[in-house]
Amino acid sequence: MEYTKLGNSDLNVSRICMGCMGFGNAKSGMHSWTVDEEHSREILKRGLELGVNFFDTAAGYQGGTSEQYLGRALRDFAKRDEVVVATKFFPRSAEEIANGVSGKEHILGLLDRSLTNLGMDYIDLYICHMWDYHTPIEEVMEALNTAVTSGKVRAIGISNCFAWQLAKANYIADKNGWAKFVSIQGHYNLLFREEEREMVPFCKDQNIALTPYSPLASGRLAKKPSELSKRLQEDTYAKGKYDATKEKDAIIIDRVGELTKKKGLTRIQISLGWLLTKVTAPVVGATKVSHIEEGVKAIGVQLTPDEIAYLEEPYVPHALVGVMRENP
Repeated sequence: MEYTKLGNSDLNVSRICMGCMGFGNAKSGMHSWTVDEEHSREILKRGLELGVNFFDTAAGYQGGTSEQYLGRALRDFAKRDEVVVATKFFPRSAEEIANGVSGKEHILGLLDRSLTNLGMDYIDLYICHMWDYHTPIEEVMEALNTAVTSGKVRAIGISNCFAWQLAKANYIADKNGWAKFVSIQGHYNLLFREEEREMVPFCKDQNIALTPYSPLASGRLAKKPSELSKRLQEDTYAKGKYDATKEKDAIIIDRVGELTKKKGLTRIQISLGWLLTKVTAPVVGATKVSHIEEGVKAIGVQLTPDEIAYLEEPYVPHALVGVMRENP
């Protein structure tokens, strides 16, 4: 395993972050393909054995059961000060806004709920799950600074935003002497590279860590086009992100397959090996022990400049998808 600092923070993280969206009660959230606590524990234990110390979950994953599974497993298998736990919070709901719940009350309330779910006294990285268009960013940053100064949070990050928004948020924080975002969790993989236009160069300039989600395009970069899985069949949200461009993306997927034969590696290793040349730590979801084992093996993958160019050459611009498309 390799380790690195998470942007401008003092958090020392593994180059592979285990994504825990696949853990949780399948009857408690939007995903029907998540794995139960017993299997989640097997995967988490194996990740720890392989040197993974960075884990990402969210309050919204399967009604909080993802946080609960993660917290219980880490208490049993790891020392708290040897792991880096990230969780995320959603913006205020329309009902909260109508009832006069402030942005600060919302953020700090969800923080306490996540701490309870995790069974922890603090969270290493607390992440805005997406830009909040209904709350002034000054209020968001002040609340997050309160979370940091209270000792309940060590560092803050954001997911699903534009580069100008990240720049604005950190400018406001800097002006007020508040904690700044040290990481961005965006949608970035071989099939979706729109982050390279502005977010990637901005973060490199500011030493903000890139910890992208969906590094394997919800499994599309991990399997042959003819292979199916429960997630590929049932994840309607991922279908909405990738089905519209599957013919163009198929060329890239074929090239990943060609390189696996040439180098004697797996599709996961090639796809993550490429991404590891670009980012701090991809968030690799796992619903089987083999998923995290393959993910960790990607750290040792060496791709030549010609091989990287071969993988990148067929890419064409993509429209925004998922959360970024839904933003007003």
